[in-house]
Amino acid sequence: MEIIGVIVAGIIIGLLGKFVAPGDRDNIPIWLTVLCGIGGVLIGYYLAAALGVEATKGIDWVRWIISIVVAAVLVVVAAMVTGRSKSRTI
Repeated sequence: MEIIGVIVAGIIIGLLGKFVAPGDRDNIPIWLTVLCGIGGVLIGYYLAAALGVEATKGIDWVRWIISIVVAAVLVVVAAMVTGRSKSRTI
């Protein structure tokens, strides 16, 4: 994989992961969302290979779906770890 491709895919997958994550997960910064997306792409790629998903000439939909699910899990974990809340006390 090329690094630029991973970054671009990470941005897209991170935002999709944030979208499909259960509940309100808008409380993590965008850079952390992108990191979750990059992690989702990398982990999803290797997880799909471990599950026996073979590469095709076209779009590997199963790999992308696995990557989105992994990114969603990473977004949920990042939201729990950072613990940033939307409400502020003054």
